[in-house]
Amino acid sequence: QVQLVESGGGLVQAGGSLRLSCAAAGRTFSTYAMGWFRQAPGKARAFVAAISPSCGNTAYADSVKGRFTISRDNAKNTVYLQMSSLKAEDTAVYYCAAVLAWAGGVRTTERQYNYWGQGTQVTVSS
Repeated sequence: QVQLVESGGGLVQAGGSLRLSCAAAGRTFSTYAMGWFRQAPGKARAFVAAISPSCGNTAYADSVKGRFTISRDNAKNTVYLQMSSLKAEDTAVYYCAAVLAWAGGVRTTERQYNYWGQGTQVTVSS
């Protein structure tokens, strides 16, 4: 089992940058595929980015490609989401997610994850 705690959210102007962090409690972090999702007001939670356990593979939603970068530091049990060129439509609660993935690979759908953080609010002012 793994517990996830997100941090780094806040208020930023359009065009600015933020880096989200997700700290995982557990000794086998390097065997978990990790993902970031977001939920805007009145909308369903949506995939943002994912990374494989070994950092070898990443995936992004089309809406954030070229602007967001997912990374992880297995020594620190932490996954990051670097967000640049932020837009008002990026405003949402951002969630970190994890799933045990012995075979590696990325997971891009909500149902593929079984551990979730509490979320961190990102607000982009236009």
